[in-house]
Amino acid sequence: MQFAQINDIALHYQTIGGPAGKPVIVFANSLGTDFRIWRDVIVRLAGDFPVVTYDKRGQGLSDIGAAPVNIETHVDDLIKLLNHLAVKDAIICGLSVGGLIAQGLYERRPDLVRALILCDTAHRIGTPDIWNGRITAIESNGIDSIADAILERWFTPAFRSQQALALAGYRNMLIRQPVAGYTALCAAIRDADYTLAAGRITVPTICIVGDQDGSTPPDLVLSMAKLIPGARYEVIKGSGHIPCVEQPEILTEILRAFIDTLPSGEKPHD
Repeated sequence: MQFAQINDIALHYQTIGGPAGKPVIVFANSLGTDFRIWRDVIVRLAGDFPVVTYDKRGQGLSDIGAAPVNIETHVDDLIKLLNHLAVKDAIICGLSVGGLIAQGLYERRPDLVRALILCDTAHRIGTPDIWNGRITAIESNGIDSIADAILERWFTPAFRSQQALALAGYRNMLIRQPVAGYTALCAAIRDADYTLAAGRITVPTICIVGDQDGSTPPDLVLSMAKLIPGARYEVIKGSGHIPCVEQPEILTEILRAFIDTLPSGEKPHD
């Protein structure tokens, strides 16, 4: 396991080497998960691209850190991690809140970003009432009290009925997240709004969504894609909110096809 002192926390991350001439792909995961959700995509890319993935503060094996925390805190953590690893001009692949962080990273440090892969995310996710209600429910009764409702948005009915063992494992991943870390991340999502920033994105971008995503539905993801100049939009059939778990082969094919369209060499910066 790999850890780095990033700002006020010990941050858990993983690097996998790849060809020197290939861009680094950085994976940022969703709320209530850790970086293991990317496994079935990463194993299909290993050896062809260098990879970085990590547990955000308050999730997985990373520290929670001091309150208050907002989305810019998470953006700053990723900036410091990439600097620590001497990574720049990377392809940033963010799922859900990871996609918000990816947008924030581009807004703050475009020199670090060659392209954006925004999975099951949006320029703004949910409403204050939704997030405040979730925070209250969890603080009162724990993550377990809303876990089944979350899993219904994460995964399709087919996955939930046919993959009972995997579903139980992902439920464990969810409910074992620290409450303080989970609610802090809920608040960060609640307050994040990249609606105006989306129009300033000039790197190649693809917006991807599962056709049965109950958290960031296709119409919402499409609305983000329309804000980003030249963005591509792809829908994955037979997937909920976490296509890297439910349809990793299709997601990997989409990622490879998108990366193949990118210009070679480092992009120019102003």
